[in-house]
Parts: sequence; structure tokens; C-alpha cells
Amino acid sequence: MSIEETPPPGRELTGRKVLAIFVAGFGLIIGVNLFMAYNAVSTFPGLEVSSSYADSQDYDLRREAQEALGWNASVAVEGDVLTLTLVDDTGLPVAPAELNALLTRPTHRLEDQQLDLTRQNGAFTAPVEVSEGRWRLRLTGTARDGTDYRHNITFTLRD
Repeated sequence: MSIEETPPPGRELTGRKVLAIFVAGFGLIIGVNLFMAYNAVSTFPGLEVSSSYADSQDYDLRREAQEALGWNASVAVEGDVLTLTLVDDTGLPVAPAELNALLTRPTHRLEDQQLDLTRQNGAFTAPVEVSEGRWRLRLTGTARDGTDYRHNITFTLRD
């Protein structure tokens, strides 16, 4: 006497079920990839300069002129106040003709802040709204002798 087992109804693995599992699995993978690609492109444009070729034509001359200034910049954040210290080679505070500061996140523009710098005790201070994480302070300005100044300071805040 032989006993044959028959699968319960509806539990049989058919070609259609395998196809549905296959399509659902790859559909999920493709959907996640599209979501990640969209978020990557929409939060970081990747644009540093409008024309890298044009910017590179006089890069060495600008770099040498800026290095000749001998300026050293450092940044500190305490609470909601950012302090920028800008000194020359001798350690004396620098008073540029013009100085602009933009505080950004390296990955997106949502928290960018144009800083209103005020001179205080030889340093520059500005109110900021920051949370922990990675930040970049982009400095652009002009020295009293007309030399362009550009400097990026990347720093991390931790609680």
C-alpha cells in the first residue's frame, strides 16, 4: 500500500508565483535605488563654481597672492554664536576691506546661513542656528591691497 502526499490547495509553487516573487523583489530593489538617486541629486547640486575651466585659468596666481597675505583663519562655535579668528603671520588680527561668510552643510542647502559678521575684540562674531554634525564656513573677501581671499573651513559640532 502506498501513501501519496498531496500539497494543500493554494500552497503549490507555480510558475506564476515564482514570477510574482521575482518581479516584486527586483521592483523593490529598483524602487529603493530610484528613491536614493532622487534624494542624492535633489539635496546636493554638486556645483562649486559655474565654470571649472575658467576658474582654473588663474588659479595658481590667485593662490600665490592669497598665500602671500599670510592669513590664518579658525572658527569656534559656542551656543548660538560663531567666532571667526583671522590673524596674519605674526598673530595680529586682520581687518580685510571686505569679508563675507556663508555657513553651510556639505551635503545640502537647507540650513545655509549668510552670516552677519561683527568685529569684536579682534575677532568676528555672528549669531548662528546650528545643530550637531558637519559644517563648512565659506569665507570670501578682499584684502586692503585688493587681493581676493577665499577659504573654506570644515568642522564638526558634537553635543
